[in-house]
Amino acid sequence: MSHTETIDWKRLFSLHNVLFTIVGVGCAVFALKAFMLPNKFIDGGVTGVAIVLARSLHIDFSLLIFFLNIPFVYIGFKKIGKTFAVHTLIAITLLSLGLHFIPVIPIEADKILIALFGGFFIGLGIGLSIKSGCVLDGLEVIASYTNKKSGFTTSEIVLFFNVLLILAVAYIFSKEAAMYSILTYVTAMKISDYVADGFEEYTALTVISGKHDAIKSIIVKDFNKAISVFKGERGYLPNSFEVKHEVDIIMTIVTRLEVHRLKMAILQEDPQAFLYVQSIKEVKGGVVKRKVEH
Repeated sequence: MSHTETIDWKRLFSLHNVLFTIVGVGCAVFALKAFMLPNKFIDGGVTGVAIVLARSLHIDFSLLIFFLNIPFVYIGFKKIGKTFAVHTLIAITLLSLGLHFIPVIPIEADKILIALFGGFFIGLGIGLSIKSGCVLDGLEVIASYTNKKSGFTTSEIVLFFNVLLILAVAYIFSKEAAMYSILTYVTAMKISDYVADGFEEYTALTVISGKHDAIKSIIVKDFNKAISVFKGERGYLPNSFEVKHEVDIIMTIVTRLEVHRLKMAILQEDPQAFLYVQSIKEVKGGVVKRKVEH
């Protein structure tokens, strides 16, 4: 990441991002205070660690949420960009303040319903925050960093971490709470993936544009991403089938935290660019993970 990079305040405080961030934080606060905390259920990641520590050490949960995420915000600053880090810091601060000051009446219901609805609302909050360009939990950032150092996939790292967390819940609270926490975590994971448009760890972005040279420069020089280029033709429209133009078809691999920024940069250069996103399960070889410039 370039040290001269500046924060994109216009994008950070756009109506879309502000709305999604506030609603996402609100859903997370509601899930935690109405469903999960009163019943000693946990989600995965830093949120789950904060719940366990708050219960076992009698420390204010809202403070733990804030301070446990700060190191991961810094890693996001180094690996992803200043705009992402500031956005995430704002979201986590709002989450901490909401947990401390917003009164929420605990909901009493069947424990399976508590686990399902708790997972639904926390997953909704996580998904909306991702759509706005930030995260509410630092584990996703640290998982990417550990992946580069260890060779394990991010999914394996997250799963291993959360298995240890569930075992801690079984030991500190009860086996029943641990089993319900698994249901909460799985529900949250599925809902967050759905809300975030199904973005996976890695995403293939393909761009067809008349300004293909400028698009290549943006992806490679500004975002520090490798590309593959295919020679093709554009045109062949229904009302002008005979009209065609040679074009470079550009494909790159990005993470779901990067794809939104990259799309916005491309469309700013060429609003008429045709691009599409494909979720992919696994990537091997080539240059995939690098420090990016935003």
